[in-house]
Amino acid sequence: MYKCRAPKNQAELAQYYQLRWQALRQPSQQAMGSEKDELEEQSYHRVIVDDMDNIVGVGRLHNVSQAQAQIRYMAISDPVRGQGLGKLLISELERIAAEVGVKTIALNARVNAISFYQRLGYSDEGYSHTLFGDVKHNKMIKSIVKPDSHLAELADNLQQLWHQTIPLSKAMNINICYFDQQKLRTNCEPNFNKNLHNTMFAGSIYTLATLTGWAWVYLALQAQAQQADIVLAEGNIRYIAPLLGVAYAQTSLNRVTGSLEPLLDGKNARFNIEVEVCCDDKVVALFTGAYVAMAKRQ
Repeated sequence: MYKCRAPKNQAELAQYYQLRWQALRQPSQQAMGSEKDELEEQSYHRVIVDDMDNIVGVGRLHNVSQAQAQIRYMAISDPVRGQGLGKLLISELERIAAEVGVKTIALNARVNAISFYQRLGYSDEGYSHTLFGDVKHNKMIKSIVKPDSHLAELADNLQQLWHQTIPLSKAMNINICYFDQQKLRTNCEPNFNKNLHNTMFAGSIYTLATLTGWAWVYLALQAQAQQADIVLAEGNIRYIAPLLGVAYAQTSLNRVTGSLEPLLDGKNARFNIEVEVCCDDKVVALFTGAYVAMAKRQ
């Protein structure tokens, strides 16, 4: 049984890069280290492992912009090719992309892999570049937007409310990426929110986290067809690392305490919500907020 997941530790990450080099660089007589680039710290890394946790496949996804991503460095070990592992890897990378708000994925396919990607729904856009003088690539693109009319309506209503009442949310282009009653993810425009160090401005991180927690309460109210004014009573944030790439924020049911039940008695409802702000798989800031849904007086 093969599984697709993130590397668990530095030893696995080293094996991940080793397979990447062996499959994609060694045949062209490229030195160790040529299998890496400047975006490694801003990317989602995934491996295929067998029952013994041996790494037999690797792939990477990184955001190009708020709504676009690129897949790179796809490789499957020779002994296990033809068993659907490439498809498993692509499926996982596309799932991640969809949950963080990506609408279009691009990749540069070696000529002998074009038909594989076409079977997975990627369109061939023609010649892209030649690597190392003889490895030709074509650019391929796929839209991964999965229509969800209910989520789209909720997200549109919430974003209109934000934009009308919080101008900064419009300037930051904060979007609802994903919501399934268990998990909520948001993202924002990266370029507007950069500081002089080309990392995300601390105030923008705080704003994204605050509105993500606020959105959870809003969506809970919508699910119960209840109305209340939502306010942040207290917020605390811990900045863990600089944020270099595209940010997304997430919270989930197990990070929320509180209930809307007091509203039924005309009382305020209180929630404590933990929000992670992430770049790829890394948590770069941790926010905890106390929110109050204030009962509207009749």
